[in-house]
Amino acid sequence: MTNTDKWRTTSDSKGVYTLTITREKQRNALDLELILGITDAVINLPNDCRVFVLASVGNIFCAGADINWMKDSAKLSAEQNQADAHAFATMLKTLDQLPHPTIARVQGAALGGGVGIISCCDVVVAAEQAVFALSEVRLGIIPATISPYVIEAIGPRAARRYFQSAEKFDAQRAYDIGLVSEVCELDALDDAVENITNAMLQCGPYAQGQAKKLVRDISTQGHKPEVIESLGDRLAAIRTGEEAQEGFSAFLDKRKPSWITD
Repeated sequence: MTNTDKWRTTSDSKGVYTLTITREKQRNALDLELILGITDAVINLPNDCRVFVLASVGNIFCAGADINWMKDSAKLSAEQNQADAHAFATMLKTLDQLPHPTIARVQGAALGGGVGIISCCDVVVAAEQAVFALSEVRLGIIPATISPYVIEAIGPRAARRYFQSAEKFDAQRAYDIGLVSEVCELDALDDAVENITNAMLQCGPYAQGQAKKLVRDISTQGHKPEVIESLGDRLAAIRTGEEAQEGFSAFLDKRKPSWITD
């Protein structure tokens, strides 16, 4: 995993990999290099990855797209503009569909594309002073690329308001509408992330990936008869697998399963 002046990656012995955006002077805004870097880092996570944490430095989590990068898009051809937009879409999809648990550590403002990024994470832990806004319409654009993930996180009703008003809202409001999973004091942010990470590490990694896929399939396909029928097949297949059998044996033997290393 490559480190640059725009991001760095770290890991620990438990398999927790953290990507930290380090563009503090640019308010941790997204440009093409950073977008491609995040995509590459997620795609190339090592096999021993158990949890992926997305963080940033400074007082702002992510101010969305770099305004200079956006402005320069007027100088690009239609094909180049489409390639840029598709790169961002690919990054969001890659993060959203990562089979490992994902946690966003939000210490400050998340705006526009920053809201899109955290909407793709499984868990979002935010400091009390964090603020949020879907600010695209203030610039005369729309939150098109991030919309599937944001609408899934906050629902159509809240999206209709904030997509059109670009109002800022605080961490408690973000929690109330489902964008944020947990709110805490800034000094407690790392501990809160660590507590959730430790809970994730107690669980079977293959089962976690399948559970995540289950949520996605059910939320997108609803109660179609063929989906309901397939659920029994899924359970039958996974409970006979090596990981499930280890989990059953560990429970009966009153010991830790093999995936818990500490």
